[in-house]
Amino acid sequence: MDPVPRTPPPLAPPPPLDALAALARAAAHPAAAPCRCADECVGVLADRDDGTVVRHGDLVAKAHAPGTDPAAHRVRLALAAHRDVAGVLLPPLPLPLPRSGADVLAGRPVTVWPYGPPVDPADPDAAPWEEAARLLALLHRTPPPPGHADRLPDMRAPVKAALAVDRMRRAAPDHPATATVLDAWRTVPADPGPYRLLCHGDFHLGQLVRSAPAGPWRLIDIDDLGLGDPAWDLARPAAWFAAGILPPEVWSRFLGAYQEAGGPAVDGDPWGRLDVPARALTVQTAALALAKSTAERRPLDEVEEVMIDTCARIAGRRTG
Repeated sequence: MDPVPRTPPPLAPPPPLDALAALARAAAHPAAAPCRCADECVGVLADRDDGTVVRHGDLVAKAHAPGTDPAAHRVRLALAAHRDVAGVLLPPLPLPLPRSGADVLAGRPVTVWPYGPPVDPADPDAAPWEEAARLLALLHRTPPPPGHADRLPDMRAPVKAALAVDRMRRAAPDHPATATVLDAWRTVPADPGPYRLLCHGDFHLGQLVRSAPAGPWRLIDIDDLGLGDPAWDLARPAAWFAAGILPPEVWSRFLGAYQEAGGPAVDGDPWGRLDVPARALTVQTAALALAKSTAERRPLDEVEEVMIDTCARIAGRRTG
Protein backbone atom coordinates (compact mmCIF):
# COMPACT_ATOMS: atom_id res chain seq x y z
CA MET A 1 0.00 0.00 0.00
CA ASP A 2 1.48 3.30 -1.07
CA PRO A 3 1.43 6.17 1.41
CA VAL A 4 -0.49 9.36 0.78
CA PRO A 5 1.51 12.29 -0.68
CA ARG A 6 4.35 13.20 1.62
CA THR A 7 3.85 16.93 1.67
CA PRO A 8 1.33 17.68 4.44
CA PRO A 9 -1.03 20.65 4.11
CA PRO A 10 -0.05 23.78 6.02
CA LEU A 11 -1.43 23.61 9.55
CA ALA A 12 -3.48 26.37 11.09
CA PRO A 13 -2.27 27.55 14.49
CA PRO A 14 -3.96 25.85 17.42
CA PRO A 15 -6.93 27.75 18.82
CA PRO A 16 -6.23 29.52 22.09
CA LEU A 17 -7.32 27.32 24.93
CA ASP A 18 -8.98 30.28 26.60
CA ALA A 19 -11.20 30.83 23.54
CA LEU A 20 -12.27 27.19 23.52
CA ALA A 21 -12.81 27.30 27.30
CA ALA A 22 -14.96 30.41 26.89
CA LEU A 23 -17.07 28.66 24.27
CA ALA A 24 -17.49 25.64 26.56
CA ARG A 25 -18.58 27.90 29.40
CA ALA A 26 -21.08 29.70 27.17
CA ALA A 27 -22.57 26.37 26.09
CA ALA A 28 -22.78 25.12 29.68
CA HIS A 29 -24.25 28.35 31.06
CA PRO A 30 -26.46 30.05 28.49
CA ALA A 31 -27.56 33.64 29.04
CA ALA A 32 -24.44 34.26 31.14
CA ALA A 33 -25.79 32.23 34.05
CA PRO A 34 -23.36 32.04 36.98
CA CYS A 35 -20.97 29.09 36.99
CA ARG A 36 -21.09 26.82 40.03
CA CYS A 37 -19.25 23.91 38.45
CA ALA A 38 -16.75 22.12 40.67
CA ASP A 39 -13.09 22.59 39.81
CA GLU A 40 -12.71 18.94 38.80
CA CYS A 41 -15.47 19.44 36.19
CA VAL A 42 -13.66 22.25 34.38
CA GLY A 43 -10.41 21.89 32.46
CA VAL A 44 -8.49 20.59 29.46
CA LEU A 45 -9.11 16.91 28.70
CA ALA A 46 -6.85 16.68 25.64
CA ASP A 47 -4.58 18.99 23.68
CA ARG A 48 -3.05 17.03 20.78
CA ASP A 49 -2.34 17.50 17.11
CA ASP A 50 -5.59 15.74 16.24
CA GLY A 51 -7.86 17.74 18.55
CA THR A 52 -8.22 19.90 21.62
CA VAL A 53 -10.98 19.09 24.12
CA VAL A 54 -12.09 21.26 27.04
CA ARG A 55 -14.65 20.24 29.64
CA HIS A 56 -17.04 22.59 31.43
CA GLY A 57 -19.57 20.96 33.72
CA ASP A 58 -21.73 18.48 31.86
CA LEU A 59 -20.35 19.13 28.39
CA VAL A 60 -17.15 19.32 26.38
CA ALA A 61 -16.08 21.55 23.50
CA LYS A 62 -13.74 20.18 20.85
CA ALA A 63 -11.57 22.00 18.32
CA HIS A 64 -10.98 19.44 15.60
CA ALA A 65 -7.67 18.85 13.84
CA PRO A 66 -6.12 21.50 11.61
CA GLY A 67 -6.77 20.73 7.97
CA THR A 68 -10.14 19.08 8.67
CA ASP A 69 -12.23 19.00 5.50
CA PRO A 70 -15.19 21.29 6.33
CA ALA A 71 -17.65 19.57 3.99
CA ALA A 72 -16.80 16.07 5.20
CA HIS A 73 -16.90 17.29 8.80
CA ARG A 74 -20.43 18.66 8.39
CA VAL A 75 -21.66 15.38 6.89
CA ARG A 76 -20.10 13.37 9.71
CA LEU A 77 -21.60 15.70 12.31
CA ALA A 78 -25.05 15.38 10.73
CA LEU A 79 -24.76 11.60 10.81
CA ALA A 80 -23.85 11.62 14.51
CA ALA A 81 -27.02 13.63 15.18
CA HIS A 82 -29.28 11.31 13.17
CA ARG A 83 -31.84 9.23 15.06
CA ASP A 84 -30.80 6.04 13.24
CA VAL A 85 -27.49 5.96 15.13
CA ALA A 86 -28.78 7.37 18.43
CA GLY A 87 -28.07 4.09 20.21
CA VAL A 88 -24.48 3.93 18.95
CA LEU A 89 -22.94 7.39 18.67
CA LEU A 90 -23.02 10.12 21.28
CA PRO A 91 -25.03 12.95 19.65
CA PRO A 92 -23.66 16.51 19.40
CA LEU A 93 -25.18 19.49 21.20
CA PRO A 94 -26.14 22.86 19.71
CA LEU A 95 -23.14 25.13 19.34
CA PRO A 96 -23.37 28.61 20.93
CA LEU A 97 -22.08 30.56 17.96
CA PRO A 98 -19.92 33.64 18.55
CA ARG A 99 -20.93 37.03 17.19
CA SER A 100 -19.38 36.20 13.83
CA GLY A 101 -21.69 33.20 13.50
CA ALA A 102 -18.68 31.02 12.62
CA ASP A 103 -18.34 27.48 13.93
CA VAL A 104 -14.54 27.57 13.76
CA LEU A 105 -11.66 28.73 15.94
CA ALA A 106 -8.39 29.57 14.16
CA GLY A 107 -9.62 27.66 11.12
CA ARG A 108 -10.53 24.54 13.08
CA PRO A 109 -14.14 23.28 13.30
CA VAL A 110 -15.58 23.36 16.81
CA THR A 111 -18.28 21.09 18.23
CA VAL A 112 -19.98 20.65 21.60
CA TRP A 113 -20.93 17.29 23.18
CA PRO A 114 -22.34 15.91 26.41
CA TYR A 115 -19.63 14.93 28.85
CA GLY A 116 -19.56 11.19 29.46
CA PRO A 117 -17.38 9.25 31.91
CA PRO A 118 -14.72 7.37 29.89
CA VAL A 119 -13.28 3.89 30.34
CA ASP A 120 -11.10 3.83 33.45
CA PRO A 121 -7.52 3.09 32.32
CA ALA A 122 -6.63 2.11 35.89
CA ASP A 123 -9.14 -0.76 35.84
CA PRO A 124 -8.45 -2.81 32.68
CA ASP A 125 -10.45 -5.77 33.96
CA ALA A 126 -13.60 -3.64 33.84
CA ALA A 127 -13.05 -2.51 30.24
CA PRO A 128 -16.36 -2.91 28.34
CA TRP A 129 -15.09 -5.09 25.52
CA GLU A 130 -18.39 -6.86 24.93
CA GLU A 131 -20.36 -3.60 24.97
CA ALA A 132 -17.90 -2.08 22.51
CA ALA A 133 -18.25 -5.08 20.20
CA ARG A 134 -22.03 -4.85 20.25
CA LEU A 135 -21.92 -1.11 19.48
CA LEU A 136 -19.63 -1.73 16.52
CA ALA A 137 -21.85 -4.53 15.25
CA LEU A 138 -24.90 -2.27 15.47
CA LEU A 139 -23.10 0.56 13.68
CA HIS A 140 -21.92 -1.76 10.91
CA ARG A 141 -25.44 -3.19 10.48
CA THR A 142 -27.11 0.24 10.26
CA PRO A 143 -27.81 1.38 6.69
CA PRO A 144 -26.70 4.94 5.97
CA PRO A 145 -29.71 7.15 6.71
CA PRO A 146 -31.66 8.48 3.72
CA GLY A 147 -29.81 11.35 2.13
CA HIS A 148 -26.46 10.36 3.64
CA ALA A 149 -25.36 7.40 1.53
CA ASP A 150 -24.15 9.52 -1.38
CA ARG A 151 -22.64 12.23 0.82
CA LEU A 152 -20.72 10.30 3.44
CA PRO A 153 -16.94 10.28 2.93
CA ASP A 154 -14.79 7.19 3.20
CA MET A 155 -13.84 6.20 6.71
CA ARG A 156 -10.25 7.20 7.33
CA ALA A 157 -8.63 4.11 8.86
CA PRO A 158 -6.55 3.15 5.78
CA VAL A 159 -5.50 6.77 5.28
CA LYS A 160 -4.43 7.07 8.92
CA ALA A 161 -2.16 4.06 8.55
CA ALA A 162 -0.54 5.62 5.47
CA LEU A 163 -0.13 8.96 7.27
CA ALA A 164 1.60 7.23 10.18
CA VAL A 165 4.11 5.62 7.81
CA ASP A 166 4.74 8.94 6.12
CA ARG A 167 5.27 10.60 9.51
CA MET A 168 7.81 7.91 10.45
CA ARG A 169 9.67 8.38 7.18
CA ARG A 170 10.04 12.08 7.86
CA ALA A 171 10.73 11.91 11.62
CA ALA A 172 12.85 8.75 11.92
CA PRO A 173 14.46 7.95 8.53
CA ASP A 174 17.67 6.69 10.14
CA HIS A 175 16.18 4.69 13.01
CA PRO A 176 17.35 1.06 12.76
CA ALA A 177 13.75 -0.21 13.06
CA THR A 178 12.33 1.97 10.27
CA ALA A 179 13.32 -0.48 7.54
CA THR A 180 11.56 -3.28 9.43
CA VAL A 181 8.33 -1.31 9.64
CA LEU A 182 8.54 -0.39 5.96
CA ASP A 183 9.04 -4.03 5.02
CA ALA A 184 5.88 -4.91 6.97
CA TRP A 185 4.04 -2.04 5.27
CA ARG A 186 4.85 -3.47 1.85
CA THR A 187 2.79 -6.57 2.72
CA VAL A 188 -0.38 -4.46 3.06
CA PRO A 189 -2.38 -4.34 -0.20
CA ALA A 190 -3.34 -0.94 -1.55
CA ASP A 191 -6.99 -1.83 -2.23
CA PRO A 192 -9.09 -1.36 0.94
CA GLY A 193 -11.81 -3.63 -0.47
CA PRO A 194 -15.30 -3.22 -1.92
CA TYR A 195 -17.22 -2.88 1.33
CA ARG A 196 -19.33 0.26 1.87
CA LEU A 197 -20.77 -0.03 5.38
CA LEU A 198 -20.91 2.52 8.20
CA CYS A 199 -17.61 2.43 10.11
CA HIS A 200 -16.17 4.35 13.04
CA GLY A 201 -12.71 4.51 11.48
CA ASP A 202 -10.60 4.76 14.64
CA PHE A 203 -11.95 2.39 17.26
CA HIS A 204 -10.17 1.90 20.57
CA LEU A 205 -11.38 1.94 24.17
CA GLY A 206 -10.68 5.66 24.45
CA GLN A 207 -13.55 6.18 22.01
CA LEU A 208 -16.12 4.98 24.54
CA VAL A 209 -17.97 7.05 27.12
CA ARG A 210 -21.08 6.49 29.16
CA SER A 211 -24.02 8.58 28.02
CA ALA A 212 -24.70 9.31 31.72
CA PRO A 213 -22.80 8.46 34.95
CA ALA A 214 -24.38 4.99 34.98
CA GLY A 215 -25.86 5.00 31.48
CA PRO A 216 -25.10 2.85 28.44
CA TRP A 217 -21.83 3.16 26.55
CA ARG A 218 -21.65 5.19 23.36
CA LEU A 219 -18.99 5.74 20.71
CA ILE A 220 -17.43 9.19 20.36
CA ASP A 221 -15.15 10.97 17.85
CA ILE A 222 -16.62 11.56 14.40
CA ASP A 223 -13.38 12.61 12.71
CA ASP A 224 -12.80 9.30 10.93
CA LEU A 225 -16.42 8.16 10.51
CA GLY A 226 -17.57 7.07 7.08
CA LEU A 227 -18.17 4.23 4.66
CA GLY A 228 -15.77 1.35 4.23
CA ASP A 229 -14.75 -2.13 5.35
CA PRO A 230 -15.93 -2.73 8.94
CA ALA A 231 -13.03 -5.13 9.53
CA TRP A 232 -10.86 -2.04 10.07
CA ASP A 233 -12.88 -1.21 13.21
CA LEU A 234 -11.79 -4.56 14.68
CA ALA A 235 -8.21 -4.19 13.50
CA ARG A 236 -6.65 -2.59 16.57
CA PRO A 237 -7.76 -5.25 19.09
CA ALA A 238 -6.96 -7.91 16.48
CA ALA A 239 -3.45 -6.48 16.11
CA TRP A 240 -2.98 -6.35 19.88
CA PHE A 241 -4.10 -9.98 20.16
CA ALA A 242 -1.75 -11.07 17.38
CA ALA A 243 1.11 -9.21 19.08
CA GLY A 244 0.40 -10.85 22.43
CA ILE A 245 -0.69 -7.62 24.12
CA LEU A 246 -4.42 -8.40 24.36
CA PRO A 247 -5.06 -11.63 26.31
CA PRO A 248 -6.69 -14.43 24.28
CA GLU A 249 -9.69 -14.60 26.61
CA VAL A 250 -10.38 -10.87 26.16
CA TRP A 251 -10.06 -11.14 22.39
CA SER A 252 -12.41 -14.15 22.43
CA ARG A 253 -15.00 -12.22 24.45
CA PHE A 254 -14.78 -9.22 22.13
CA LEU A 255 -14.95 -11.19 18.88
CA GLY A 256 -17.66 -13.51 20.22
CA ALA A 257 -19.85 -10.59 21.30
CA TYR A 258 -19.41 -8.98 17.87
CA GLN A 259 -20.40 -12.15 16.05
CA GLU A 260 -23.35 -12.83 18.35
CA ALA A 261 -24.61 -9.30 17.63
CA GLY A 262 -24.61 -10.03 13.91
CA GLY A 263 -21.55 -7.96 13.04
CA PRO A 264 -20.80 -8.25 9.30
CA ALA A 265 -17.02 -7.65 9.47
CA VAL A 266 -16.11 -11.32 9.94
CA ASP A 267 -17.48 -14.71 8.96
CA GLY A 268 -16.52 -18.31 9.70
CA ASP A 269 -12.82 -17.55 9.32
CA PRO A 270 -12.35 -14.18 11.06
CA TRP A 271 -8.74 -13.80 9.98
CA GLY A 272 -9.68 -14.05 6.33
CA ARG A 273 -11.07 -10.51 6.74
CA LEU A 274 -8.99 -9.28 9.68
CA ASP A 275 -5.48 -10.17 8.54
CA VAL A 276 -4.81 -7.17 6.28
CA PRO A 277 -6.36 -4.48 8.56
CA ALA A 278 -4.58 -5.99 11.59
CA ARG A 279 -1.25 -5.86 9.76
CA ALA A 280 -1.92 -2.25 8.79
CA LEU A 281 -2.76 -1.26 12.38
CA THR A 282 0.39 -3.02 13.61
CA VAL A 283 2.44 -0.98 11.15
CA GLN A 284 0.58 2.21 12.08
CA THR A 285 1.25 1.69 15.79
CA ALA A 286 4.90 0.88 15.23
CA ALA A 287 5.41 3.81 12.85
CA LEU A 288 3.90 6.28 15.32
CA ALA A 289 6.04 4.80 18.09
CA LEU A 290 9.22 5.40 16.07
CA ALA A 291 8.16 8.93 15.09
CA LYS A 292 7.23 9.93 18.64
CA SER A 293 10.15 8.29 20.40
CA THR A 294 12.58 9.91 17.96
CA ALA A 295 11.01 13.35 18.43
CA GLU A 296 11.08 12.91 22.21
CA ARG A 297 14.64 11.51 22.15
CA ARG A 298 13.75 8.50 24.23
CA PRO A 299 14.10 4.76 23.76
CA LEU A 300 11.14 2.64 22.76
CA ASP A 301 9.09 1.33 25.65
CA GLU A 302 8.21 -2.33 26.09
CA VAL A 303 4.89 -2.22 24.21
CA GLU A 304 6.45 -0.27 21.35
CA GLU A 305 9.22 -2.86 21.09
CA VAL A 306 6.59 -5.58 20.86
CA MET A 307 4.96 -3.84 17.92
CA ILE A 308 8.32 -3.50 16.14
CA ASP A 309 8.96 -7.21 16.73
CA THR A 310 5.52 -8.00 15.32
CA CYS A 311 6.35 -5.97 12.21
CA ALA A 312 9.48 -8.06 11.85
CA ARG A 313 7.39 -11.23 11.94
CA ILE A 314 4.98 -9.79 9.40
CA ALA A 315 7.86 -8.92 7.09
CA GLY A 316 9.54 -12.27 7.61
CA ARG A 317 12.65 -10.61 8.98
CA ARG A 318 14.75 -11.62 11.97
CA THR A 319 15.56 -9.12 14.69
CA GLY A 320 18.57 -8.95 16.94
